[in-house]
Amino acid sequence: MSKILLLIALFSTFLFAELRHVDVSEEVVKSGIKIIDIRTMPEWKETGIVKDAIPLTFFDEQGRYDAEAFMKALDKYVSKDQEFALICRTGSRTSAVSELLSKQGYKVVNLKGGMKSLIQKGYTPTPYNP
Repeated sequence: MSKILLLIALFSTFLFAELRHVDVSEEVVKSGIKIIDIRTMPEWKETGIVKDAIPLTFFDEQGRYDAEAFMKALDKYVSKDQEFALICRTGSRTSAVSELLSKQGYKVVNLKGGMKSLIQKGYTPTPYNP
C-alpha cells in the first residue's frame, strides 16, 4: 500500500510541476515575466499595480468567481506553454488560483506575499488607469 501511495505522490508531482511559489520581490517583477494582477478594481485604484501587469480580476468584491470566464480572458494574454505570474494583495488568492490554473495545464508562478509585501520592500507601484 505504501508503495502505491509513493507512486501516486511522485506521479502527481510530475502532473503539477507547472506551479512555482516564489517570494515576491522587485527583482522578480522586473524580470520580464508576464504578471496577472487578480485583485479587484478598488484594490488597483488604492495601491496601483506592478508596471506592465495585466489587471484581470478573479474574485469579485463579494468573493464570487467564474473560473471558466477568467481562464477564457486569461487566454487572451498568455498561452498554456508560457510561464506567467499571479499577484494579489497578500498572496492568499493567488495561492488558490495558481493551484487551479496549474491543474488546468498552465505554467504559473504564485508571487507569495503579494502587493502588500512588495510595497513594504520599497517597490513603488504604477498608478492604475482604467
